Amino acid sequence: MSFEHTRTTPSADDNAALLSEVAAEVARCQACVLYKHALKPVPGDGDPNAAILFIGEAPGRYENQQGKPFVGAAGQFLEDLLRSIGLRRDQVFIANVVKHWPPGNRDPLPEEIATCGGFLDRQIEIINPQVIVTLGRFSMAKFFPGERISRIHGVARRHRNRMVLPLYHPAAALHQANLRRTIEEDFKRIPAALAEAEKLATPAAPIKPPEPAQTPEPPPQQLSLF
Repeated sequence: MSFEHTRTTPSADDNAALLSEVAAEVARCQACVLYKHALKPVPGDGDPNAAILFIGEAPGRYENQQGKPFVGAAGQFLEDLLRSIGLRRDQVFIANVVKHWPPGNRDPLPEEIATCGGFLDRQIEIINPQVIVTLGRFSMAKFFPGERISRIHGVARRHRNRMVLPLYHPAAALHQANLRRTIEEDFKRIPAALAEAEKLATPAAPIKPPEPAQTPEPPPQQLSLF
């Protein structure tokens, strides 16, 4: 499957500029306590016109140091997973539901997720991906509140005009080795989700009305001479 864009999209330069504005606002944000503990904000990075957007949970210790998402062991596994379906990191966009490191690598709190929600919503609007892949339960909950990742992982669902595919977070495989195979198999469903999303984006061909039934002309009658 080709992952090249077939959609009409804004230029990469335009989208990159808009995403840079979001990143600058993230860097200035002091709306929750996370900024107090962060070394660097982690707004997200990747292709500004990506067909596929990955959304993780929160920056970890290494992400906090480098200002880039998924750079630790989980990031390496994510890159391996991308290669398994013929993708490179620079062909997708990767973000998180919160943009600063929760101290001690704790889970993000509901109010922190809500505070960062506007940034993520704008990133989604700018990139306008065909497929969103959620990594972990916190990003899954943005699209499927009340669901359990153990129940819906690996099953792509239509969400408005795109497909959303909930997956386990790559870090889960580092803590539970038995999940590694599940994550690898679920990842292989991304091409099918993209193909389904492309169908949604393709306008349906107009239905041609049936041709009106033609009444056959009566055969010519021979004139009588008498």
